[in-house]
Amino acid sequence: MRDSSFFSKFIEENHQPIVLLLLLVSVIGGIVGFRYYKHTKEDPEFCMSCHVMQDAFKTWQKSKHRDFTCQKCHVMSLLEQNKMLISYVVKGHDGSTSQTHGRISPWDTCRSCHLSEVSQGSLTLNNSYGHAKHVFMQKINCSKCHNGTSHRFAPNEQACSECHKDKVIHGMAMEGMTCLKCHSYSEKEPKMINPEKCMSCHKNIPAKGVMAALKCFDCHHPHGKIKPSSQDCLKTCHGNEAQVGQHNLHMMKTKMNCLDCHKAHKWTVGKKEAANLCNRCHKLKDPATFIY
Repeated sequence: MRDSSFFSKFIEENHQPIVLLLLLVSVIGGIVGFRYYKHTKEDPEFCMSCHVMQDAFKTWQKSKHRDFTCQKCHVMSLLEQNKMLISYVVKGHDGSTSQTHGRISPWDTCRSCHLSEVSQGSLTLNNSYGHAKHVFMQKINCSKCHNGTSHRFAPNEQACSECHKDKVIHGMAMEGMTCLKCHSYSEKEPKMINPEKCMSCHKNIPAKGVMAALKCFDCHHPHGKIKPSSQDCLKTCHGNEAQVGQHNLHMMKTKMNCLDCHKAHKWTVGKKEAANLCNRCHKLKDPATFIY
């Protein structure tokens, strides 16, 4: 009874200091708690405190995402945090590193940045046909096409064939080439092909002249018939050529093909070309008379 009376009297006599002390403890606790919360949510050093992740940390520092903290992509709910804490206490590092937040949540947060703000090869994801079709239209997740190896997210060129099994590349030494050698996700065109990519290998193709405005794949189809024939020329663009000048005579009676005289990527037959063509069958004539 004396102790109870003593404490009651002590609290009554020191009521104000006790309240101030409790208030001070609450404020200090709140500040410490907030700073700790900020540390866990915004400071990459927090991840280093319990993970054996020196290599991952170093690759992050050298990656294009180095301006973003770990927690920007490796997001955990309160339930996941507590689960990881318990796992770490019970199993140590082996338990904490087996959690899925490091492998799944980063892929879920890609779109929070890569929808409009982050460029995809100078074009935003919205303006890039490749991403628009695969991400928005077909709802394909980023991890389906991108490798995620220690903060490197390069495209997986083998992933295309998992869906596009019928798109076999063949002909003209193109066997074995991967899809992204020709198809660029940054293109606005549905085919995702920039003719400049063709020219990076086929350097002797004239950039000016007859038919130079056409794109390579208007005539060459790497997934089908890569080398066009005379019948392709007639069916696609030049259906009336047989009715012009001496074409019918040469095509019907002598069974000549377009490509016998019109050489690929040069096409025109002038006096210089005619000198080595016409005299194989008859006396050389001015090629201008051929169209009359």
